Amino acid sequence: MRNIENEVLPVAQRYGMGVIPYSPLAGGWLSGRYRKDSQDGPMSPARQRLANRFDLSLPENQRKLDAVEQLSQLADDAGLTLIQLALAFVLRHPAVTAPIIGPRTMEHLESQLAAADVVLADDVLDRIDAIVPPGVTINPAENGWVSPALEAVARRR
Repeated sequence: MRNIENEVLPVAQRYGMGVIPYSPLAGGWLSGRYRKDSQDGPMSPARQRLANRFDLSLPENQRKLDAVEQLSQLADDAGLTLIQLALAFVLRHPAVTAPIIGPRTMEHLESQLAAADVVLADDVLDRIDAIVPPGVTINPAENGWVSPALEAVARRR
């Protein structure tokens, strides 16, 4: 989910504001937890309430699985874990102050802290952009809530 790059990050950077993004592992998608060869999608009650974001049978989520496979291969090629690649990517943006990580176990924490010193080379960033272009959200259901006041019919222009 890269739609934050469309407006939020450029505005924050322009005005010197810090950004502390949440869910840099995209709700587990970038942890390697959900893979193309897996038959089971997320089963927690929270994930079931967000089926449009996690139902592996949906075409949008199949495209996310395709992207995860490509990003996982990129991470392997770079000598990193997918988690390190994802967190280092978020940390690399100059408008990002620090991502909010959400480890539930000590193992999660250790795998995420390993990304703190990773610096991604420009060629790796270019490959990420080729897999998921800047500003693009693969599944539109992840764009979040939009105020009805911002819908086209509510605007004065």
